[in-house]
Amino acid sequence: MSLMFPNTSRNYDTARRRVRFWGHDGAFEVCFFVEQSAIALMSPGTVVDETGALTTFDRSREKIIAAARSAYRGHGTGTYSLVAANF
Repeated sequence: MSLMFPNTSRNYDTARRRVRFWGHDGAFEVCFFVEQSAIALMSPGTVVDETGALTTFDRSREKIIAAARSAYRGHGTGTYSLVAANF
């Protein structure tokens, strides 16, 4: 089964200044993070706080999902951090 993103929920990790979201590979849940460097690249000049990061995520969801699929190695293992280089 391929990686799917049926759940549109995401949240902001204030301590690490990144957005967390989840995908599913069959029964496995896979955790992804969009790091500050990627958020800044997608929306230059955005203040990377909760509002700015989540707004950028929502506006860039298709691009982020494509990067997540590219980074994913399969079998529902591990977590994945997407940085500017992933875009």
